[in-house]
Amino acid sequence: MSKTPNEKPPEKLTGIRLTEVPKTAVGVKAIVSAVTHVKNEVGVAKGIQLLSKINQIDGFDCPGCAWPDPDEKRAFLAEYCENGAKAIAEEATKNKVSPIFFATNSVQELSKLSDYEIGKSGRITHPMYLSEGKDNYEKISWENAFKIIGEELNSLDSPDEAIFYTSGRTSNEAAFLYQLFVRQFGTNNLPDCSNMCHESSGAALSETLGIGKGSVTLEDFNHADLVIVIGQNPGTNHPRMLTALSDAKKQGGKIITINPLPEVGLMNYKAPQNPLKWIGSGQQLTDLFLQVKINGDVALLKIILKLMKEKEDDEPNSVFNHKFIKEKTAGIDALLKDLDLYSIEELLPQTGLKLSEIKETTELIINNENIIICWAMGLTQHKNAVDNIRELVNILLLKGSIGKKGAGTCPVRGHSNVQGDRTMGIWERPKASFLDSLEKEFKFKAPRKHGFDVVEAIDAMYKKKAKVFFGMGGNFISATPDTSFTAKALRNCNLTVHVSTKLNRSHLITGKSAIILPCLGRTEKDFQENKEQFVSVENSMGVVHQSKGTLKPCSKELLSEPAIVAGVANATLKKSTTNWSKLISNYDLIRTKIEATIPGFENYNERIRIKGGFYLPNNARKSDFTPTKTGKANFSINKPSEIELDKHQFMMMTIRTHDQYNTTIYGLDDRYRGVLNERRIIFMNENDMKLLHLKKLDVVDITSHFKNEKREAKGFLAVPYNIPKQCTATYFPEANVLVPLKSKADISNTPASKTVIITIKKR
Repeated sequence: MSKTPNEKPPEKLTGIRLTEVPKTAVGVKAIVSAVTHVKNEVGVAKGIQLLSKINQIDGFDCPGCAWPDPDEKRAFLAEYCENGAKAIAEEATKNKVSPIFFATNSVQELSKLSDYEIGKSGRITHPMYLSEGKDNYEKISWENAFKIIGEELNSLDSPDEAIFYTSGRTSNEAAFLYQLFVRQFGTNNLPDCSNMCHESSGAALSETLGIGKGSVTLEDFNHADLVIVIGQNPGTNHPRMLTALSDAKKQGGKIITINPLPEVGLMNYKAPQNPLKWIGSGQQLTDLFLQVKINGDVALLKIILKLMKEKEDDEPNSVFNHKFIKEKTAGIDALLKDLDLYSIEELLPQTGLKLSEIKETTELIINNENIIICWAMGLTQHKNAVDNIRELVNILLLKGSIGKKGAGTCPVRGHSNVQGDRTMGIWERPKASFLDSLEKEFKFKAPRKHGFDVVEAIDAMYKKKAKVFFGMGGNFISATPDTSFTAKALRNCNLTVHVSTKLNRSHLITGKSAIILPCLGRTEKDFQENKEQFVSVENSMGVVHQSKGTLKPCSKELLSEPAIVAGVANATLKKSTTNWSKLISNYDLIRTKIEATIPGFENYNERIRIKGGFYLPNNARKSDFTPTKTGKANFSINKPSEIELDKHQFMMMTIRTHDQYNTTIYGLDDRYRGVLNERRIIFMNENDMKLLHLKKLDVVDITSHFKNEKREAKGFLAVPYNIPKQCTATYFPEANVLVPLKSKADISNTPASKTVIITIKKR
């Protein structure tokens, strides 16, 4: 038996059950599922208390997704979704991971559990230390934990030998202190979860529109004539978005869905807040569904652009918004010239669609002005991911559909404060103006050399150029690509540290020594010097608002994230001019420093106390594109996919089940796809299965191919599904081992988890 802890979930099947794919999403079944999770994890009374405060103005922000809350009235007892209820149930669970738990469960034994089983162990109650050569974590005091971290950091030959990762759950206050500490320590090695999801969006939007964020508000959906949802599954990943789409439909808007899988949530929807809607077939959301092949998006969008151009050439002024193009944009001539280089005939096979479907889509775009385009990881995790998003912007610019009510860009973010973390300075490539502000306010010399992003950080640890890994939240090993490679990288470190609420696999894949620092959750009260505090977060539409926990902490030993950062800073920085202890005594003091260094936070402490919070400035929302290099919105030239599959190869994308959020697995069901009690499956086109002589639920081994490298994932069940030919889908993190670290998006460097070339072999 190997003594090396398992870095990936064990290859064991859990008893699959296949059911008919439901025809509607949400409704009674979603309510029952949410209530059941809450009841099982925290109990009825405590559960009702929690649900009454989630996403309410006087409550706490959901630790799940970053979908915005309504500016005005909030739904009583229902301003959350099924997965939001599961998220708070997980955080407020009765289960505890105490020092006794660690004493009786070795790292080796725990690593044999699945990610689901590890997560269900419960909340971590005390700081824990795994010393070199030991196989069991032991309780350690906060003082000694901080001392060990400080000594290890100060023993490095260079600050750049430390990696400081951040997940998107961290509050604005904690994130600001964290990046300040890291830069006072002397490095910009601040990779974050954005590097793995929406970095492509930020790169594309910054270049074309001058801001790396979306331009629409929640209210815009009430004024949209057309909403295009592409590369996204809101029914599972952002269920509250379905309400916004429903509102758009009620106002007469149309919805186009573009995705390799026909996701139930975008087809029919039953509003959970309205019992009268629970009966019947539900509300049809999608008017037109285009089942595009994986990575066929640029080809599809380029055909749409060509059809728009053809109509404009035949009937001048019937398609393009020439006034907007002339006044607000640059590069139109180059775009139109590039379109002439492609023929529809050569592009069409990449899409897997009929030309008639694309023409119908184009007509809807041509005949409407107020257009919102929404997307998520289905577009951002490809080699040509930035091209995907820039091509969407091209369509909006031709129509003048940016900077006006009911129109614009809507990248749908994942973690609840991933956008806020970036606003607070969590970025390996900070702008000079931001560093100038930090230097002026805090009287230190900020590092200017760009740091490592996630992919570069893993490579640096693998090559032993980085020796300390510090994770502020998240489950790094299960979130990142190339699992075995990443595990070796982490094991090369002298010390790995994780700030966490619950046990996860990253606590088991360690450096020579490891520390777990348990923190307060969003749902819990935070007292500093006997005064209750609140934190703030930014949602995916740029609204900054407060979040205040309501529960008694699950352990007296927990510290808040800001307090943990201050503790590490005090133990590490010997000449800091910052009074870290004073800053955490009252979070208003942190917000005052944020106001002094980051634009848009004027009168922060006053405005954050306004019910619902406040909007940050957004130039694209105002049709102001002066931050770009040209001072205008930029058209761009983009290339279709260059990937060609051999006859027996398939394209694989990793996806979530309905019972998970990012790497947190709430259960083993994927209810909306009809797969219950199993995660080790691969969705395949039925005709592809016949060619490989595969029957339903045959066990297969999967091999990924990248250049001359091969990676294997064994023991998956083949499930026939409605997916384009030569396209497959698997769940992460189980299939992350197949995603090569060096297979990444151009410009953004995001792992290409949606374009993995594989072969499949029957056991």
